[in-house]
Amino acid sequence: MSKHRFRGARRPRGRDVNGMLLLDKPEGLSSNGALQRVKGLLDARKGGHTGSLDPIATGLLPLCFGESTKVSSFFLDADKRYATRVRLGQSTDTGDREGEVIFENEAAVSEEAVTRALDAFRGDFEQMPPMYSAIKKGGQPLYKLARQGIAVERESRPVTVYRLEMTGFDGRFLDLDILCSRGFYVRSLAHDLGEALGVGGHVSELRRTAVGDLELADAVTLDALEAMDGPAERDARLLSADVCLSHLPRVDLSVDATFYLVRGQSVRANSLPEDGWVRLYNEDTGFLGLGAVTDDGRVAPKRLFHKTLSVSAKGGEFRSNQRI
Repeated sequence: MSKHRFRGARRPRGRDVNGMLLLDKPEGLSSNGALQRVKGLLDARKGGHTGSLDPIATGLLPLCFGESTKVSSFFLDADKRYATRVRLGQSTDTGDREGEVIFENEAAVSEEAVTRALDAFRGDFEQMPPMYSAIKKGGQPLYKLARQGIAVERESRPVTVYRLEMTGFDGRFLDLDILCSRGFYVRSLAHDLGEALGVGGHVSELRRTAVGDLELADAVTLDALEAMDGPAERDARLLSADVCLSHLPRVDLSVDATFYLVRGQSVRANSLPEDGWVRLYNEDTGFLGLGAVTDDGRVAPKRLFHKTLSVSAKGGEFRSNQRI
């Protein structure tokens, strides 16, 4: 008789939770740390965040749970808005106040000089990402190399700044409102602006106020979430993925079209846009997931959710428990 006892597969912890939660991340907590705290409060089995915020940063962090993790990439790619305070006169090795000062020049800077310098950081341009970033080089995140004192060559990346407005300036601290594309680093902006002014600069405070169409005003703090009675009350803060993706066109499918779509086929539908992603609905089931418009004017399934369908089709009553 074998000495080894058969052990069954370990059951995943937590419960099935589906939806998105807009968190106002506190300072001093990593994005993953915030996710794990909320995941525990919801007793959720599966979750993910939609792009990292630095530990010193606060503000909007959309968290996805269950089936909603399938659409997290849409928020990674979304435009972002930040309110930041830049400390002029000092550059740090991390680009923010947590780093060591590597350059200092306390010379006075005029508001006029700042206004002129900001012009170079609007519109489309190439930005060099900081060493303290999650970008990988040779399979290693740059921030891990930076912590070892290793600096490597980085390639600049195309970014877009749609809005860059000065909201306050006292000669040393500069407050900015920024609306930018994916891949933009506020720490690089602070460093490069300081270089342009000849005095150095770093991020003193950073708060994310919007991700795509999602706004900080609709977020809940971690303290408020912890103060709630239990998972049921916290579940009430969850938003469905289709609400969070309301900027994508809605397409309603017929019963027959739904029948074929859930089997992986492209289908015809009314009121399709010329191209791009769409939200897919069925009258009986509601939100099905996301599809993409094909070149021949159909819609193909791309990110469909797992649910039980019960719809009438050409062959009669159709019931499916398949993963779609």
